[in-house]
Amino acid sequence: MIVAQAVLETRLLLRHGEQLLLTVVIPTLLLVLFSAVEIVDLTRGDEGDGERVDFLAPGVLALAVLSTAFTGQAISTGFERRYGVLKRLGASPLPRWGLMAAKTCAVLVVEVLQVALLTSVALALGWSPHGSPLAVALLLLAGTAAFSGLGLLMAGTLRAEATLAAANLVFVLLLVGGGVVVPLERFPAAVRGALELLPISALSDGLREVLRDGAGTPWGNLAVLAVWAVLGLAAAARFFRWE
Repeated sequence: MIVAQAVLETRLLLRHGEQLLLTVVIPTLLLVLFSAVEIVDLTRGDEGDGERVDFLAPGVLALAVLSTAFTGQAISTGFERRYGVLKRLGASPLPRWGLMAAKTCAVLVVEVLQVALLTSVALALGWSPHGSPLAVALLLLAGTAAFSGLGLLMAGTLRAEATLAAANLVFVLLLVGGGVVVPLERFPAAVRGALELLPISALSDGLREVLRDGAGTPWGNLAVLAVWAVLGLAAAARFFRWE
C-alpha cells in the first residue's frame, strides 16, 4: 500500500507546474544569480574571498530540500485535506503513518532529481565539491525527515489557506535567515545563536562543512536535524487530521 501510494504521490508532485517552479526553478535561479552577481558579501573571515559558488551550492541544496519536503508538501497536502482527498484515504486501509511514509518517499524521489540538476548547474559554474558522499546523503535524509514532519504537521492542523500563507512565509524567512545565501556570521551574535538551531541552518552549514571544507561527518548538525525530525514526525503522527 505504501509503495503504491508513494508512486501516486510522486506522479502528482511531478505534474504540478507550480510545485516545479518552487522546487526546481527558484533554487536554480538563486544559484545562478548569486553566483554571477555580488549581491551578498560572502567573504570567508580572514581567508579572503572564496569561490562564491562553493558557498552557495550547499546552501541551495538545503533550500531545495526545504522547498520540496516542507513548503511544497505542506501546501499540496493542505489542499488535499481541504478537498476531501485525505478523508477518502482515511477510509482506506492505509494508516496515517503509511500516508506520511508514502509522501516522504515521493519527496525523496523529487529531491534526487533536484540534486542532480543543481549539482550539474553548480559544476558548470565552477563548483569544486569535497568530502564524503555518505555524509552528504545522511544530511539530506535527516533534513528531509525534519522538514517533511514539519510540513505534514502544518498541513494536518491548519486550514489550507493558512497553510499556503504560512508555508511561503516560512520559506522566505528561512531563505534569508537560514544561512542559505547570507552567512550566519553577518547576523548579530544574539540572533545567530538561535538561527543556528534551525533545521535549515543545520542542513546548510553541515553540507557546507563537508562539500566546501572537506570536513568529516558533522555530527552536531546531524543531531540538530535528528531532533527536529523526531519532534516533527511525532507531532504530525499525533495531531494530523484527515479532514
